[in-house]
Amino acid sequence: MKKQKLILEQVDRRIKEVIILDSVAIPSEGWIYSIRNALGMTLRQLGKRLKITAQSVKEIELREKNGTVSLAVRRQVGACLDMKLVYCFVPKSGSLEQMIENRAVEIATAIVRRTSASMIPEEQENTEIRLRKSIQEKTTEIKQEMPKYLWD
Repeated sequence: MKKQKLILEQVDRRIKEVIILDSVAIPSEGWIYSIRNALGMTLRQLGKRLKITAQSVKEIELREKNGTVSLAVRRQVGACLDMKLVYCFVPKSGSLEQMIENRAVEIATAIVRRTSASMIPEEQENTEIRLRKSIQEKTTEIKQEMPKYLWD
């Protein structure tokens, strides 16, 4: 469990270093086309560096624009342009810990509500305050245990 927590903290720290990139708008024509044009490089010139035809470069640019070019090709083009490909996933919630928190709350809520519903016929209905407290406790338990069903 400590190892899992350490891994989570390390990856979250790396994500926080690059999360600013999430706000960078991808050029509508793609990075390869935009950088090549900004450098004043022709399709033929980039093709020569890549040892492919100008038409093949054009196809790569089109595939990038359409979202179908591979990371390997992007990395290769970057290397020919003396650039480094930067690649990462950024959680929409801001961090992996927050993702776990959100999922734990979702599961805890379902468990507590299901248990609470089964108590209604027995006239043991919980108050909203007790339900919130139970959800909070179950959330903490799930986060600490990180059970296999967390992502089911």
